[in-house]
Amino acid sequence: MTPKFLGQTSALPASPEAAMLDYVPNPRPGSRYMVRFAVPEFTSLCPVTAQPDFAHLVIDYVPGATIVESKSLKLFLGAFRNHQAFHEDCTVGIGERLTREMQPVWLRIGGYWYPRGGIPIDIFWQSGAPPADVWIPAQDVPGYRGRG
Repeated sequence: MTPKFLGQTSALPASPEAAMLDYVPNPRPGSRYMVRFAVPEFTSLCPVTAQPDFAHLVIDYVPGATIVESKSLKLFLGAFRNHQAFHEDCTVGIGERLTREMQPVWLRIGGYWYPRGGIPIDIFWQSGAPPADVWIPAQDVPGYRGRG
């Protein structure tokens, strides 16, 4: 499993479907631990108006046999920049794809979307119950407060 993108110049994929994710062997297969990716500047496009939408994503997972290589994840998430989809589709779709391909012990994603039409939308998905023997901290992304 040699990463395809690590150390290479890489353009953003044309779409999330066209993006390839790299997975490498878990360097600590005998240990149970959690990995967190915080993505404070995620963007996609509204499927109705094609206007930009912005979110703070938090992806937590407990690895199984593999881990996701972070550059390929960055390229995959960047491919949403010109992708038109509802918040729910983006958030849940990212979690489902990572779970299907990486097969972690457990994965959750929180999508904390900035207001559209004055209403912030938060989307949460997880692959199942979190393992009892792993420290799973709260995501601690504050709810949208507007101007205070």
